[in-house]
Amino acid sequence: MNYNDFFASALARLRDERRYRVFADLERIAGRFPHAHWHSPDGRREVVIWCSNDYLGMAQHPKVIGAMVDVAARMGTGAGGTRNIAGTNHPLVELERELADLHKKPAALLFTSGYVSNQTGIATIARLLPDCLLLSDALNHNSMIEGVRQSGCEKQIWRHNDIGHLEELLKAADPRRPKLITFESLYSMDGDLAPVHAICDLAERYGAMTYCDEVHAVGMYGAHGGGICERDNAMQRVDVLEGTLAKAFGCLGGYIAGSAEMVDAVRSYAPGFIFTTALPPAICAAATTAIRHLKTSSWERERHQDRAARVKSVLNAAGLPVMPSTTHIVPVLVGDPEKCKAASDMLLADHGIYIQPINYPTVPRGMERLRITPSPYHDDVLVDHLAEALVEVWERLELPRRGEAMAAE
Repeated sequence: MNYNDFFASALARLRDERRYRVFADLERIAGRFPHAHWHSPDGRREVVIWCSNDYLGMAQHPKVIGAMVDVAARMGTGAGGTRNIAGTNHPLVELERELADLHKKPAALLFTSGYVSNQTGIATIARLLPDCLLLSDALNHNSMIEGVRQSGCEKQIWRHNDIGHLEELLKAADPRRPKLITFESLYSMDGDLAPVHAICDLAERYGAMTYCDEVHAVGMYGAHGGGICERDNAMQRVDVLEGTLAKAFGCLGGYIAGSAEMVDAVRSYAPGFIFTTALPPAICAAATTAIRHLKTSSWERERHQDRAARVKSVLNAAGLPVMPSTTHIVPVLVGDPEKCKAASDMLLADHGIYIQPINYPTVPRGMERLRITPSPYHDDVLVDHLAEALVEVWERLELPRRGEAMAAE
């Protein structure tokens, strides 16, 4: 039996479905964000990144780099073990305190990634609640879906942001049964927001816990970068807030924040926390520095919103099919997997612009798109160049323009 045949067959299915992913070999240039070097098949070329989740460019901020270098020089590179076995380094403890303060919660718990914090956090919390009913928004991230699945608890999916449907499900449930509502504050593919207060109203009315993923909002929104829940004065109403250090804070790691009892219980029961190596001290110090900076500096957030608005305005004026979004996410509808990949390839090869194609299963079939994420450092020259390149690609691929694409949708 040739086992590699099974793997080759699985890969062939992905290619047939136009879902096979190809990664660009990028080398970012510190101090010149969003510029990077692309190690192409024909050699190294300079490109501009337009799809990074390093939303504010904090991964290259001098203070953040300085903190990482200083702590690495003093404490070394690795954590040295799991949290229980010598891995609870002091910069990590300080980071958890900083995160709890950011969200105005009694405690926070750090994980190795935002994916793990959702997967492990949701599964562990739900398993600790007897006969828990999980109510999950239909567009929740895969990490949340996996957390729900791995909990082994009964789940019900409520239509995306449909408060009426959520109430129907809550009303039908046994009022004495523990219930956990999971949702995102900002959905990163469409750029829309959850009705956080309305969800919390229902949770209070029907005796449910709330779990909110703020991954694409922390650092970006709120007076101190606490996310949509801080901006909308809802942090105290949400029981569990989850976030990442790998996007607006420019580092690595994920976390949950909430009551001291909940955090301690997850710390004590979660396999995804107990049996994995802790984050290194240099990473923790860099993340703490980024959080402290964004707590007091609003320039990055204000400039970022200005750049997002500028991109939307210029692309709309060019007749490109920009999907509606009230946030920093700028999705441009393509609607075809092969043409979406071709558009990405043309932008990179012919215009030095890197935007990763977003195809199924990340988005539904027929909703393939280019997901653009401006940063504070994409100036007007780069924005105009982006618009000109997209128009040229749209014409070459004979893609529908704004009115035509939205009508088809």
